[in-house]
Amino acid sequence: MPPPDTLRDDTLATTVHRRLRQDILAGRLRPGLKLKPRELAAAYGAGASPTREALSQLAAEGLAERLERRGFRVASAAPSGLAELIRSRCLAEGAALRESILRGDAAWEDALVLAEHRLRRQPRSLDPQRFEPNPEWEACHRRFHRALLAACDAPPLLAFCDRLHEEAGRYRALSNTVAYPGRDVAAEHKAIAEAALNRDAETAVRLLGEHFSRTGQFLVDALDAAAG
Repeated sequence: MPPPDTLRDDTLATTVHRRLRQDILAGRLRPGLKLKPRELAAAYGAGASPTREALSQLAAEGLAERLERRGFRVASAAPSGLAELIRSRCLAEGAALRESILRGDAAWEDALVLAEHRLRRQPRSLDPQRFEPNPEWEACHRRFHRALLAACDAPPLLAFCDRLHEEAGRYRALSNTVAYPGRDVAAEHKAIAEAALNRDAETAVRLLGEHFSRTGQFLVDALDAAAG
């Protein structure tokens, strides 16, 4: 058995990794932000060793970047990286959506209608004047996209789509700063759901791709605004 201290460090590293990952994906830790192990250790209640291990894991996942002799920083959110992610999502989720529409039964239809309804009832922002993320909306948003693909009957593909959705979260958090309140995301979701329920796979897949691409354009606008 490993020494108790080693077990404790492993547990702390896992906890810090999970919390840091959530904060990066949610956009609370912005792209390019310097990740200082000492400050993070104090903020997350862990020692230096577990914190560095967590940062190394994030670097291996591509969510953090290791700086030569200067620690770590949150991975950049370059438009080129988002373009690759959007293409991957269009290919993977488009294929999953086609299969889901083909295989979906009445229970799938009911679940999709309910997921879209619950998402529509949640405000995207907690503040109507400026964008402030609503965790309940985020949870409903994830359930809606899962409901769309749920009937495809391909668990490995769904797991891959889930990971891509997670990675897109931090880009979405950035784009929301310029997209809110002008973008009618609820209308986009409703149109996708209606096409899927009408078994119109071509329209549903096209609308899903456009939905992803709009996020990319808003991110480009956000980065341009920051640079200006």
